[in-house]
Amino acid sequence: MHVLVTGATGFVGGRLAPALLEGGHEVTVLVRDATEYDAPAGVRVIEGDLLAPESLPPAFAVDGDPVDAAYYLVHSMEGGPGYAARDRDCARHFAAAASAAGVPRVVYLGGLGEDRDELSEHLRSRREVERLLAEGTYALTTLRAAIVIGAGSASFEVIRGLATRLPVMITPKWVDTRCQPIAVGDVVAYLVGVLDEPATAGETFEIGGPEVLTYAEILRRTRRQLGQQLRIVRVPVLSPRLSAMWLRLVTDVDPFLARSLVEGMRNPVVVEDTRIREYVPIDGTPFDLAVARALDESRPAGDEPYRIGVTNERADGSGGSVDAADSDLANSDGSPNGMGSSR
Repeated sequence: MHVLVTGATGFVGGRLAPALLEGGHEVTVLVRDATEYDAPAGVRVIEGDLLAPESLPPAFAVDGDPVDAAYYLVHSMEGGPGYAARDRDCARHFAAAASAAGVPRVVYLGGLGEDRDELSEHLRSRREVERLLAEGTYALTTLRAAIVIGAGSASFEVIRGLATRLPVMITPKWVDTRCQPIAVGDVVAYLVGVLDEPATAGETFEIGGPEVLTYAEILRRTRRQLGQQLRIVRVPVLSPRLSAMWLRLVTDVDPFLARSLVEGMRNPVVVEDTRIREYVPIDGTPFDLAVARALDESRPAGDEPYRIGVTNERADGSGGSVDAADSDLANSDGSPNGMGSSR
């Protein structure tokens, strides 16, 4: 198939284009500035901007024929306030261009979360984009995911920053929210897999890794990969604004992005619908392995990789052992491990 990838310079899109080539597909990518994109050999590069609809038609056709499928992997949250409106316009322009060209299939990677929940602004925007894309004349396949683990993921960079710098963490109750993180390699495998399975056209699926964890467990287990322990102190009240300010002090994350991510942590994001496994059966990457790979990918050149296990020593033997029975400290309200008061 000949496939169009939008968002090819992003965290997921940058990994998807090479994977599609390896799968035997021809690939076109849409980028705003071709001089800043290091295209894999064989990739057709088209300059265009989803906010400039007149620039889009060349990307959706090859020699006068529509591409066989198009991926929508665009998200504007890192652009700061107003991202929901930008995402809305991008989705509308994409849907119109794909429909006008006669593209038969579109694949979208969205956010996991139940519609009946009080969704954060970020997840509401993701769901709105999904609805707008569904208005096109093509068959839309949607994959909904929670936190994607990999070097370059905004959510994982927050987690890594916290786990790297803080041996003791004062947190709000969102650390007890359940989440089903997924390795970026597994996300890419699902994105490629649905393209090769016609029965997935026009369907919505939920994707996740093999483990359901609380954010507290995610933070502790990430810090263990660094050979350190983490103690967590929960507090009854810590607003998203204060949480974001705190994140900004201890990580390098942009304040607006930090607040958006924290607000999203109020919502449980766990896979309830497992139908995707019938069509794309993959062996999910264990959380600890996904974290180890992400840390190795982002480590400075020349540093030794991390071993996975209770001791979590680096390959050179440094790092020391870690108590596998890490436990949280009591809440400031006196209830042990957050069980004595409502969230």
